[in-house]
Amino acid sequence: MIGWFEAVVLGLLQGLTEFLPISSSAHIRVVSAFFGWQDPGAAFTAVIQLGTETAVLIYFRHQLWEIVSIWTRALWTPALRSHQAARMGWYIIVGSIPIGVLGLTFKTQIETVFRDLRLVGTTLIVFGLILWFADQTARNKLTLDKHLSFTHAIVYGFAQSLALIPGVSRSGGTITAGLLLDYRREDAARYSFLLAIPAVLSSGLLELAEIGEGKAPAWGPTILATIISFVVGYAAVAWFLRYISTHRFTGFVIYRIALGLFVILAVTLGWIPAQG
Repeated sequence: MIGWFEAVVLGLLQGLTEFLPISSSAHIRVVSAFFGWQDPGAAFTAVIQLGTETAVLIYFRHQLWEIVSIWTRALWTPALRSHQAARMGWYIIVGSIPIGVLGLTFKTQIETVFRDLRLVGTTLIVFGLILWFADQTARNKLTLDKHLSFTHAIVYGFAQSLALIPGVSRSGGTITAGLLLDYRREDAARYSFLLAIPAVLSSGLLELAEIGEGKAPAWGPTILATIISFVVGYAAVAWFLRYISTHRFTGFVIYRIALGLFVILAVTLGWIPAQG
């Protein structure tokens, strides 16, 4: 079972890595395996993401309030339907559909075969290279206010759904899609964080029933990890948005490839088991 010390470490990992394009679920999976801890499982990972998502809700509270309030009023006030905030509300809803459908369809695989460390290592490398390509070729010119459309929202949504596989990274997948669509780095990241809200909240709330049952960790360590992930996550999202406004993603790409190679080597040499 996950103890208090493990909860502290995993909460820190979740907070530090959720918003960076390096996959928080991969880090939780790899660190747990390296130290010989029980695989905390998809339910624990989903629930502690509620902490980092709360950080997003607070960090973007003014923009979110505008989106929710204007989108709601636009339902019966036609004049507001062309407002950017009302359209953003629909873009977030539409973009959330792919991960919702695929998450329910592949729930069993997400909790089992997708957590194989050989797959995790491979996705860290492959999607790191895709991120590098997108970052090198992106024209970095489109903005959310002027250019986001339903088509782009769906593309973002399918990219986000790839994060159902640990190692892809929710932010990494959606930011990569944004770069390939020629959005500015900070705009791609901002929409990535907003788009994650419905998916993460619904997934975390759905998995709450699993905590404390069967092989899932107990409530105490899970709550502690969630609180830590919130505090660290708030600082991480603020830093990340400032960082990418003036820097490329090259450092994250190098880190992903190095970690992926290490994971594959460690599994091959028998240092850590492929399955939890």
